[in-house]
Amino acid sequence: VPLEMESFLTLADKWELTTDDQIKLLGSPGRSTFFKWKKSGGTLPNDTIERISHLLNIYKCLEIILPKPKSSDTWIKKHSMYFEGRSALEVMLEGQVSDIYRVRQYLDAQRGG
Repeated sequence: VPLEMESFLTLADKWELTTDDQIKLLGSPGRSTFFKWKKSGGTLPNDTIERISHLLNIYKCLEIILPKPKSSDTWIKKHSMYFEGRSALEVMLEGQVSDIYRVRQYLDAQRGG
C-alpha cells in the first residue's frame, strides 16, 4: 500500500470517517478501486495524491492548534461560523479539491502559517 494511502487510512480511522466519506475525500473513485487501493495499493492518480496531501496538512495543523488528540480528531465534525454553520468535514465532502483546500487555508491561517 502506498505511503500516502497508509497515512490517509490512519487519518480516516482517527477522524472516524465512513467508507463513503473516505471515497468522496479521495475524489470519488469506484468502490472496487478504493478497496483495491486499501488492500493492495496500486498507482494513485495525481488528483488523489493532492487530496491526501491537503488532508494530511489539515491533520497536522489540527495537532498543532489543538494538542489534545480527542479535540483535534473531533474538530472536523464540529459546526463552525467560518463555514456558515457547517463542519469542516461537510465542506470537504462537497467533493472538489478546492473544498479541501478551503479548510486547509483556514487552518493554516489559524496556525499563523
